Amino acid sequence: MTRLALLSASDKTGIVDLAKVLTTEFDFDIISSGGTARTLTEAGIPVTKVSDYTGFPEILGGRVKTLQPRIHGGLLARTDNPDDQKDLADNDIRPIDLVVVNLYPFEQTIAKSGTTLTDAIENIDIGGPTMLRSAAKNHAYLTVLCDPAQYDGYLNELRTNNGQPSLGFRAQCARQVFWHTATYDQAIATYLTEQAGSSTSERYALSGTQKQPLRYGENPHQPAVWYQTGNQPSGWAAAEKLQGKDLSYNNLVDLEAARRIIAEFPSENGPAAAVLKHTNPCGVAIGQSMASTYRRAFEADNVSAFGGIVALNQEIDVETAESLTQTFLECVVAPGCVPAAREILVKKKNLRVLVLPDLVNGPSQTIRAIAGGFLTQTSDDFQEDVTQWKIVTERQPSEAELIEMLFSWRVAKHVKSNAIVVTNESTTVGIGAGQMNRVGAAKIALEQAAEKAEGATLASDGFFPFDDSVRTAAAAGIKAIVQPGGSIRDEDSIKAANELGLIMAFTGTRHFLH
Repeated sequence: MTRLALLSASDKTGIVDLAKVLTTEFDFDIISSGGTARTLTEAGIPVTKVSDYTGFPEILGGRVKTLQPRIHGGLLARTDNPDDQKDLADNDIRPIDLVVVNLYPFEQTIAKSGTTLTDAIENIDIGGPTMLRSAAKNHAYLTVLCDPAQYDGYLNELRTNNGQPSLGFRAQCARQVFWHTATYDQAIATYLTEQAGSSTSERYALSGTQKQPLRYGENPHQPAVWYQTGNQPSGWAAAEKLQGKDLSYNNLVDLEAARRIIAEFPSENGPAAAVLKHTNPCGVAIGQSMASTYRRAFEADNVSAFGGIVALNQEIDVETAESLTQTFLECVVAPGCVPAAREILVKKKNLRVLVLPDLVNGPSQTIRAIAGGFLTQTSDDFQEDVTQWKIVTERQPSEAELIEMLFSWRVAKHVKSNAIVVTNESTTVGIGAGQMNRVGAAKIALEQAAEKAEGATLASDGFFPFDDSVRTAAAAGIKAIVQPGGSIRDEDSIKAANELGLIMAFTGTRHFLH
C-alpha cells in the first residue's frame, strides 16, 4: 500500500527536495496545507490539499486546517491494534507514516521592532504543535520530523533499513519534538508575561539547544555542555572565533565576566581594555589609543595578567595585536579585528581570538542553582548618574576627579565582594577582590597600588562599617573615596574624611558581586 506523508512546514528549507525523493524513490502520497501545498505544486510534485483529503475547508482565516479526525486518526492509530484498524476502515482514514511539521515563527515575530500583541498572537501555532505531539506520542508506528536538519537522516534511514526507519531513530525524533514544543510554549508564556508588565512569574522555565559538549567543566572530573538559548544564535553563540582551540567552560565564564565589564565603557567614548583572571579584573584602563590603553591595563598587574582574558571595546588594530602577542593569554575578545592584525595574531596559534560585534547586550537575568531549586534576579545593569551622588565631605570634587571616581566605581561593580578598587589616571592600580572583610580587601588593593596610591581614587562596592578603612586609605595617599553609604556609622567615615582632607561620595547604590 502506498504510504502517506503529511508535510506542513512554515520553514520551507529543503521541503521540495525531501518531497521529490519521497514521491519518486519511495512511492509516498503527500498531503499538505496552505503555503506548503502551493510550494510543492509549483515544484511539480503531486500533492493533495488537506482540505480535499478531509473534505472540510480551511476556516477562520486558516486558523483551523488540520484539527480534524481524519488527520489525527491517521496520526494516532496503532497499526497492530485491530480496534484502531477497524476505526480507520470504518471512517475512511489512512494511517500516516511520516509527519513533517515546523511551526509559525513566533520568536522571530516578537523579535521584530513594532510587533504588536495581535501580530504575536496570530503567530501562535495551534495545529502544528497538535500534529507534532500526536505523531511523537505514536512514534512507535510513524516518524515525525520538526527540523529541516533531520531530512537527510530520515532518508538515510529509509535507504539503509529497507524503507523503514529504526525505532531508535523514531524515538530520537519524538524526543526532539517534545523539546521543540516545550521551548515554543515557553517563549509564548514568557512573552505574554512580559506583555502583562510582570517582572516575576509563578513559573520560570529555561531551555536551550546544545551548541557543543565541552571537554570538561571547572575541573576535569566535571562533565559540561554549552547550550544556546533561542532559535537564532546570539551572544557568545554568535561570536566568530578567528583562531585558537575550542573554548572551555572556564573560558566562557571568564569571557562573560569580561563582556560585562567592557560593556561599561561604550566604544564611542574612547578605547577601553580589561584584563581578567578567574572572573575578576586585574587591570582596566580607558585612554586615547587602543594599543596604549591595553598596555596600561596589562601593566596594572602584569603578573596576574599572565594567562588572562582580554576584552577590548574597539577593533584590534596592528599595534594592539603586536602587544597582545608579547605574553601568554587565554582569550581575546573585541568587536572587530583588522585583517593585518589577524595575520599577526595567528603567530600565537593557541590564543583564542573572538569577534563579538555586540559586547553590550547580555542576559536580562542571572540564574543560580541551589539544592531543590534555583534563584533568579535581574542583571546588575544599573546606569550610574553622578548627578544623583551625594558629595558628603567639605571638599568637593573637580570635574576630572568626578570622572575618575566614576571610572573606579564602574570597575568595582565587577569585582567579587568584598571589593576595593584603586585607580589613578583612568587605570586600575590596585584591586582587592573577594575578601571576607573590607579592611582586608583595602589592604590588598593599597599594597598593590604602593606609590601609585598617591593622589588616587578608591571605590568600595559596599559601605564602610567603620572609619578605619578611610584612615588606612588616606595614609596610603588616597585623595577621593566613592562608596554606597548607608552604614549606621556613616558619620564616623565622613568625619574622618573631612579631618584628613578627602573627597567622599555616596552613590546610594550597592554593587555586591557574589
